[in-house]
Amino acid sequence: MFNRTEIIDKNFTFRVSSGEFPKSHLNHKFDYLDVNKHKLIQIFESQVSSRHIDIKARLLKDKGRCFYTIGSSGHEGNAVFGNIFPYTDMAFLHYRSGPFFIERSKQINKTTPIYDLALSFMASSDDPISGGRHKVFGSKDLNIPPQPSTIASHLPKAVGAAFSIDRSANLDLVEKKLEHNSIVLCSFGDASSNHASALSAINTASWIRAKGGHVPIIFICEDNGLGISVKTEEHWIQQNFSNRPYLNYISVDGLNLFDLIKKSKKAEKISRLERKPVFLHMKTVRLMGHAGSDVESGYQTLKQIEDAEFNDPLLHSARILIENKLLDKESILNIYENTRNQVKHVFNYSINRPKLETAAQVMTSITQNKNPYSIPKKPSEEIRSQIFGKEYRRIDMPQHMAKLINYALCDLLLRYPNTLIFGEDVAKKGGVYHVTADLHKKFGSRRVFDSPLDETSIIGFGIGFGHNGFIPIPEIQFLAYFHNAEDQLRGEAATLAFFSEGQFSNPMVLRIPGLAYQKGFGGHFHNDNSLTIFRDMPGVILAVPSNGLDAVKMLRSAVREASISGRVIVFIEPIALYMIKDLHIEKDGKWSFNYPNQDEEISIGKFKSYGSGNALIIITYGNGLYLSLQAKKIIEKKTKKSIKVVDLRWLSDINYVALVNEINSCKKILIVDECRKIGCHGEGVFYELSKKLTSKVKIKLHAAKNSYISLGVAATATLPSKESISKKGIEFINE
Repeated sequence: MFNRTEIIDKNFTFRVSSGEFPKSHLNHKFDYLDVNKHKLIQIFESQVSSRHIDIKARLLKDKGRCFYTIGSSGHEGNAVFGNIFPYTDMAFLHYRSGPFFIERSKQINKTTPIYDLALSFMASSDDPISGGRHKVFGSKDLNIPPQPSTIASHLPKAVGAAFSIDRSANLDLVEKKLEHNSIVLCSFGDASSNHASALSAINTASWIRAKGGHVPIIFICEDNGLGISVKTEEHWIQQNFSNRPYLNYISVDGLNLFDLIKKSKKAEKISRLERKPVFLHMKTVRLMGHAGSDVESGYQTLKQIEDAEFNDPLLHSARILIENKLLDKESILNIYENTRNQVKHVFNYSINRPKLETAAQVMTSITQNKNPYSIPKKPSEEIRSQIFGKEYRRIDMPQHMAKLINYALCDLLLRYPNTLIFGEDVAKKGGVYHVTADLHKKFGSRRVFDSPLDETSIIGFGIGFGHNGFIPIPEIQFLAYFHNAEDQLRGEAATLAFFSEGQFSNPMVLRIPGLAYQKGFGGHFHNDNSLTIFRDMPGVILAVPSNGLDAVKMLRSAVREASISGRVIVFIEPIALYMIKDLHIEKDGKWSFNYPNQDEEISIGKFKSYGSGNALIIITYGNGLYLSLQAKKIIEKKTKKSIKVVDLRWLSDINYVALVNEINSCKKILIVDECRKIGCHGEGVFYELSKKLTSKVKIKLHAAKNSYISLGVAATATLPSKESISKKGIEFINE
């Protein structure tokens, strides 16, 4: 196959010179549109700039100097969106949005879009958005958060951001980032529209509208008819989205500047004035294949490739400019060649800009945050008494974990005006375990609200709200349900700081009731004992409290950390301990605690020790602490030796220096982990301690079997128990 990049480049010059242009079935005229001549020419110049960037990137890839070659060729029509929509409208862009980015840059003085994109293509550490970590379209000034993944995973958070706009205005949020009349733009490809994340987002936007809510978002589906090599049926997008309830569908010719301008303004009017979601279906073509390594001839005929190339958007734009006497052939060719030289000069200079070289340099941005929030003052007791109502009289009484978390959430909503609580059944019902009971009554539906039954949208809401000044506290109803949407946390929320060098953040405290040991409501889907996924998310903080007192203090620390550092915190609440009041015997009340003063927190990474013996140290967390303290009593009675139990509490940020100092005098360590042995956090603790302990220490891991959780009386059969911990501890001491 001939070099299609070179052919497309030469064809433009030849066909403009010869007047051999593709025809259009539309007859819009310049005079018909509310747009001036200079603006139209400016849009064309952005289209040309994007094209030459693609061409140059392909040339440099062949020389090993460019590391990303998915270009925007064929999608140059999206330059119109970069012109029509002001930069105050947040834009979540897919990877063919070069023309949009270049054109939007012209709304702000002293921007250098070609240089910025050149640095990004070449993975230079000078790249102003990602610092060389990924090729992304992103800019803080232009209100474009970088998108690490573009297979529709950005749509749920775009919906969340759109939903947040009117909410932030209604609440008069001081921290809001988006103007009260702004909208959100979200672009994606036709193939991506089939992705679960896309369908989830679009459905949720419609769901909110059905309930009377406002979602000012424009979904821009850039339909080139291909998902890499898989063809999209000609009418699939229209048939799938044109008749959806509460979704305004608009079709636009992505090859025609006039139609793009007309339909963009129509979409804007609906979304901005009526606060409704719009599906803008832009039909276009794809040129130069999917990426530099893509061989189109493997799945397309030469005629199909050439037909697409003859429909080049640049040729259509040139024809429109000439027909409307806005530019002549010579002017267009001058723009084309002058732009080529400009791009060549900028890219050649960018080649030698510095690159990331060390692991430390790469990792610097994982937890960066350049936009910290201040911590509000504590509310007065008078205000607290009004909000707590009848519960204020009980606040000093010992309570179980569920009630104490409820009190903590109430105080957090009161102290932090930018916090929200949402999820399945959290509002009127108060959660399936009543942890959020009465919060909806106290704070209203603007602060505490139900979501659709869709975990993807729940976390997407969280990310989107985080983009607009909120500290969201979403709830996933059960740990097992989280896995339906784990990419929203791993691929989107966790990576934002990394790919933006802390310029963007989506602070969040994600509450998840989970873990095992429920005896009355069993089965795997309500007794998920796997936290493995959270071991593999750099920058995400994982908290697992074991009792109500710690839960309150840790939850406060989590919200503080999200506010100051922009961090994402996953807060796992052991369901089996929600209602537990006793530890050893009935009515001993040793697992009921008084609600702590507002100032009391537990800093991230701080563990707690129970006992002072060194015959054996048990390291554990969550339900494991409850069971290990019961086992401790048995072990000490039978061995006549004192042992110590350490509750890690924070599983992602373990302070190993302090932990080693705490346990270094002991020769035997038993790690008790309620999660499955393969992939549990205990594995990591085992490894780290074996490296860091200076003396000869024996370490054993007692974890759950590599099994799912059964129903009924067998629900705990595969899990560590008071008896099994006691047995292993006694045997270990007596070795």
